[in-house]
Amino acid sequence: MVYALTIFLSSFLLFLVQPLIARIILPWFGGSASVWTTCMLFFQVLLLAGYGYAHFLSTRVALRKQRWVHLGLLLASLAAMPIVPSETWKPGGGEEPVLHILLLLGATVGLPYFLLASTSPLVQVWFSRTRPDGNAYRLYAVSNLASLLALVGYPFVVEPVLTSGGQLHGWSSLYAAFALLSGFLAWTTSVGVPSLPSAADAAATATASSTAPIRVWLWLGLAATGSVLLLAVTNHLTQNVASIPLLWLAPLTLYLLSFIVAFEGKNLYRPQILWPLVLIWLGAMAWLLIDSDFRFDLGIQLAVFLPGLFLGCLFCHGELYRTRPPSGELTRFYLILSAGGAVGGLLVAVVAPLVFRGYYELGAGLIAFALLALLQFRTLGRVPRYSAVAVLIAVCACAFYDVTRDQEGLRYVARGFYGVLKVKDYAANEPENHVRRLVHGTIMHGEQYVSGTRRGTPTTYYSESSGIASAIRSRGDGPVRVGVIGLGTGTLAAYGRTGDVFRFYDIDSRVAQVAHREFSYLSDSAAKVEIIIGDARLQLERESPAQFDVLAVDAFSSDAIPVHLITREAVTVYLRHLKADGIVVFHVSNRFMDLAPVVAGIAAELGLHAVKVLDRPDDDEAYKSQSDWVLVSRDPGAFARKEIVSAGAEPVARRGNLRTWTDDYSNVVQIMKDFPDYRERMCKLGGSILPSAWCAS
Repeated sequence: MVYALTIFLSSFLLFLVQPLIARIILPWFGGSASVWTTCMLFFQVLLLAGYGYAHFLSTRVALRKQRWVHLGLLLASLAAMPIVPSETWKPGGGEEPVLHILLLLGATVGLPYFLLASTSPLVQVWFSRTRPDGNAYRLYAVSNLASLLALVGYPFVVEPVLTSGGQLHGWSSLYAAFALLSGFLAWTTSVGVPSLPSAADAAATATASSTAPIRVWLWLGLAATGSVLLLAVTNHLTQNVASIPLLWLAPLTLYLLSFIVAFEGKNLYRPQILWPLVLIWLGAMAWLLIDSDFRFDLGIQLAVFLPGLFLGCLFCHGELYRTRPPSGELTRFYLILSAGGAVGGLLVAVVAPLVFRGYYELGAGLIAFALLALLQFRTLGRVPRYSAVAVLIAVCACAFYDVTRDQEGLRYVARGFYGVLKVKDYAANEPENHVRRLVHGTIMHGEQYVSGTRRGTPTTYYSESSGIASAIRSRGDGPVRVGVIGLGTGTLAAYGRTGDVFRFYDIDSRVAQVAHREFSYLSDSAAKVEIIIGDARLQLERESPAQFDVLAVDAFSSDAIPVHLITREAVTVYLRHLKADGIVVFHVSNRFMDLAPVVAGIAAELGLHAVKVLDRPDDDEAYKSQSDWVLVSRDPGAFARKEIVSAGAEPVARRGNLRTWTDDYSNVVQIMKDFPDYRERMCKLGGSILPSAWCAS
């Protein structure tokens, strides 16, 4: 019982700290989805280090000495409590983000995470020494169950109830309890237990080692492929299909669930039964890579890729369990398994952005999956073998076609830490309708008519009838100072006149290069145009007051919300840079979340005034896009000007049950569109279990 409890608590903390610490540092790096991928790489590498430590300690150090080594490290790790990232780690704007994040995480949670990672294999070795007849591998299923509960519980239980500070201190308190429990187990296990494996285990280990090279490569391949599939499917769904908040949670949950099913010990994975299903779903995923009709159909994409990911990971982890060694090689097996996971994370987080110009790691992962399926299914008979060959050929064809098709007709494409940028022309053979568009993932970040009289026309979300246009025009005929968070194509510069100053902030230097090279809004503007590279909020915190007439917060045209730009503290920073009657304009257009009440709540708490402008162009106005803007000002008279009144400005109400967002608290679950009805139904069914903050009405 103590063994299982120790492993459960360690794995629970192991996976709870991942979304917790990633959420804390996410604002420092612009809210990019790549922060999560980089964090995953760090945790996979540290998991490998922890498993390596467990292997070394259990095979090279006498059991009685193990307790002193482990107890010393546990005591040292307590010095890192509480795990609060230092403000000195905030980037200045010019750093390479991947290395900076890895160093930050190492300094903040490195040693505690290292020891948590080593606990499961180390305790399983201690268990196998004290109870030779027990199945130590079943404890691995307990480990993954705890990880799953932590992962699912964080966004739905922990985050809605606790502030960021409360989460960090609560986690640190639980870690102290874990350290005591782990130290107790290390001390008591070393008493009266032989330091060396039994003769039977030693003989079994020697037999298994005779085929070690083949097995090692198989284990590495299976573990790496499962890791690649996890991250590649996550990238595909969140970058190529829809950037839905918390969508990353579903793939990781299925990944952990496959471990639980595979290692539970009841042979739930049976290749002779599951091989047709595995191959069919593998083919379906490959087909969706190239199918144009369902490329952005979220329902179809989720219905195929999520079950497909589970089956792929179940295959990889089921084959790992099926080919596992005896308990004498347990730590070596886990070390290789974690090495494969780290290699998979390295390939997706570091190698793929350097090698690929798009998100092509999913195709590569499906090819690796198909190769392993052929290797493992070939012994099941002629039909499985030939079917696996056919699927492998089809997957390769689809993956290569996906790459070639994705590059067609592009003027520019580049991939980096902040995603894939693409520039493409449309209606190039029609001079009056020829437009050039900038796309980031699935989100359009602006477009421009290439030539003719319409070249300087503000388009998409920034047309003359939009909320931001009315705010700029309302400032009168004198020189205007405008700040814009989010550059895109620089469309707002089209409103610039002689004497005006337009200052754009963008975290990605590639966007500035594209805006200058592929579009002409910036160069054609009569205003003085300034571009600041780096996270906008960090830059504004460091700058002296800019005395803006209008400050546009335009990071919300994408559905990946940088939450740190829409908190009470952020608005306070914006106010410092505004004139007394200046206006902060929030772009809150979003398919999945209702951000307007969040802005309204912050405005009300700070004693500000807020209105919303909804722009709904006619169907024949193709150059315009629907947009939602919330305007905030200290001066209510700012909204009485004719330009804003004629745009249809109306009061925006705060939601009574919505807690004000701060740097220490935010909850995207509560603002998801159509979510309140779902929450109400869930709370009626389980109101006594679900947290009151989540069920508040």
